[in-house]
Amino acid sequence: MPQPYDIIIIGAGIVGAMIARTLARYDVRILWLEKASDIGVGATAANSALIHAGHDAVPGSLKAEMNVKANPLWDQLSEELHFAFQRTGAYVVAIGPEEFAKLEQLLDRARQNGVPAEILSGEVMRQREPQINPAVSGALHIPTGGIVDPWGATVAAAENAVLNGVELRLNTEFLDFIWEGDKASGRVDESKIQNPKSKIVGIHTSAGDFYARWVINAAGLFADEVMHKAGVRPEFKITPRRGEYFVMDRNQLQLNNVLFPVPTAVSKGILVTMTLHGNTLVGPNAENIEDKTDVDVTPQGMAETWAGGLKLVPGLKQRDIIAVFAGLRPAGNAPCANPAVDYAHDFIIEIPAEVAGFVNLGGMESPALTAAPAIAARVVELLQGAGEELREKAAWNPLRQDRPVFRHLTREEQAALVAQDPRYGRVICRCETVTEGEIVAEIHAPIPATTYDAIKRRTWLGTGRCLGGFDMPRVVEILARELGKNPLEISKKGPGSEFLFRQTKEAAL
Repeated sequence: MPQPYDIIIIGAGIVGAMIARTLARYDVRILWLEKASDIGVGATAANSALIHAGHDAVPGSLKAEMNVKANPLWDQLSEELHFAFQRTGAYVVAIGPEEFAKLEQLLDRARQNGVPAEILSGEVMRQREPQINPAVSGALHIPTGGIVDPWGATVAAAENAVLNGVELRLNTEFLDFIWEGDKASGRVDESKIQNPKSKIVGIHTSAGDFYARWVINAAGLFADEVMHKAGVRPEFKITPRRGEYFVMDRNQLQLNNVLFPVPTAVSKGILVTMTLHGNTLVGPNAENIEDKTDVDVTPQGMAETWAGGLKLVPGLKQRDIIAVFAGLRPAGNAPCANPAVDYAHDFIIEIPAEVAGFVNLGGMESPALTAAPAIAARVVELLQGAGEELREKAAWNPLRQDRPVFRHLTREEQAALVAQDPRYGRVICRCETVTEGEIVAEIHAPIPATTYDAIKRRTWLGTGRCLGGFDMPRVVEILARELGKNPLEISKKGPGSEFLFRQTKEAAL
């Protein structure tokens, strides 16, 4: 049997990344698995990029507790890990008297959750946000809300985990559990143990078998399938909830804060928000679907999203749209652990009583991005409560070294960087001013970016108005050169998405 690990983590979204980073401070051997070719490509890859204050979470729910605990942690995290974060505040905007009356209910909920908030008049809102619908009747101001780069935060936490000893394996899909008493073939020898399928000791994967004393389910959209294979919560189901977005060209419409509508029973509603990259984001709608891989946009969804955006900001112009996309939220049906709270869509964070060696997470929809640091801390508490002795490493380093972002530097800093490394003087993406030096740095980072989309998520390359039309051939060339591969092997997002199919000229590739 191969050398066992102490802990295996399944899933490398923002929740898995924060768990890996938090556990990396302890003297334990950790294996972290992701079935995709990069980290942060599921629910983490397509969301509203917000750090929620916690005003809207159901009081007494695990979502409310984790959201409120995690919100203040993001300032220190962004300083230690060097990712983009800004505490902008947020507004829940009411249009008309009926919606204004609902602001009092939201204010009461915010107070129950311990979240600072106040109701402002329509006149004040028109002064603070000149682009807002002039029919605004008032708004709930939540000053502790913020915006974040979710890809940057995930990569930063993941790199810090890897630098502190976590072993990350990409392109490795979880298949099933290995139980105490299983034969080497993977079939259970139930005669050897008193309670068959009561203790997990490892997992079968597409890359072989791995053993550990604990397996943590952080599989996002597929967390229900993982827990069902453990015999846990057979009634639990994750429904992929599709949300569609518009990305507006940079600097075409200036907002100062995040603008929410009055929420519905299904979601926080279609918002209009500034982003850390200067674009305006409009969305998402909320549509329950069955396919956990269906991230297509639809005419109906786009129409609904655009109408929702216009309700808040009538000055939005379709000519300023540069991209559309859709993401999936892993919406669960878990009842709140507190029986006094009538809520059937809470987080699951538990060690199930019926299975040993298993930490189970599920229903990690919004506000899971915000809550991820607190979820990770709760996982540590659960392990310690189960008798796991977690001793801190003497050499644990909470810091991640920043990498230069050329467009954010002063002219003097840019000149000095180019003098040090001329590759920073070659601009590959003109829309976003991303240089060859930045691309090469990501290819050789602690978690190497080996596909076009991996480079895109880390540098923002290819997200401007040309959407990669200028930079893509050059990025393929750089990836092939730096990875020592044939350009025919370079892909957009992993196997099956290669850009080039065959050689058309005699020139050697």
